[in-house]
Amino acid sequence: MDLKSLIREIPDFPKPGIIFRDITTLLAHPKGLAATLERLVEKCHPLQPDMVLGMESRGFMFGVPVAHHLGAGFVPVRKPGKLPAQTYSAEYDLEYGTDRLEMHCDAFSPGSRVLIIDDLIATGGTAQATANLVERAGGELVGFAFVVELRDLGGRSKLPDVPVVTLLEY
Repeated sequence: MDLKSLIREIPDFPKPGIIFRDITTLLAHPKGLAATLERLVEKCHPLQPDMVLGMESRGFMFGVPVAHHLGAGFVPVRKPGKLPAQTYSAEYDLEYGTDRLEMHCDAFSPGSRVLIIDDLIATGGTAQATANLVERAGGELVGFAFVVELRDLGGRSKLPDVPVVTLLEY
């Protein structure tokens, strides 16, 4: 199945000159969604994670079913103030400023094999910050998985030297 054909391209969003890759059309297509999850599971299975971390919010949509099919647990990585227990936090750069992500300090046991998953990697800031959270919690980062990679933005170069799984590249 051609997954790219299921992703809508919206020109000039969120600003002129940008082509937004809208995955909502992929999510709404039952066979496309199933194929996406099957391919992620197949490519991530060799990494043998104990835990899958997904970043708010689209990382949740892919992370939970992938974790389930891999027999792993799932950990939500959230924006500040959304998690009730003690958290680790990591700041990352945005185009105009910074943002922060948080994860519960007891989200997994030290030494756990951790896979980070999100819908898209662009500049790599969100994924890099999440990798920092894994390190602070004592996890072993075994890889990253993304549905879409925007290669020209160079996000992969910011990531630690672990396997990076992507299904589609632009």
